[in-house]
Amino acid sequence: MCYVSLRNVNIKNISNFAFQTGYFLISMADLKIALEFGGGAEVLVGNQKVHEVAFPSKNKVWTIGDLLYWIKDNILKERPELFLQDGSVRPGILVLVNDADWELMDTVNYELKSNDRIVFISTLHGG
Repeated sequence: MCYVSLRNVNIKNISNFAFQTGYFLISMADLKIALEFGGGAEVLVGNQKVHEVAFPSKNKVWTIGDLLYWIKDNILKERPELFLQDGSVRPGILVLVNDADWELMDTVNYELKSNDRIVFISTLHGG
């Protein structure tokens, strides 16, 4: 089960919407983060550059490794092999955690915190 922000959604019957889509309301205990995709990586997620998401955090510590698989299962629209490789992002995708290179944050082991901003930028370009 995933939790996704319903910000800017105008729905009269929230419970029916939640049942039909799998999206659920966010409680105050949820881990809220912003995901951004750029440099061509946004093509893999349906050209939507910014995603605000939330995860239940009461009994679970979420890492970027967990997040990568969640992105694969919930946000990627096409070609997951261009995003993930062997449990991490493919070479050529720069990952920033709050504007710092994720290599400084222990990569897939970094424990997400509320209000983190995770940015994925493709550094590979055709020519």
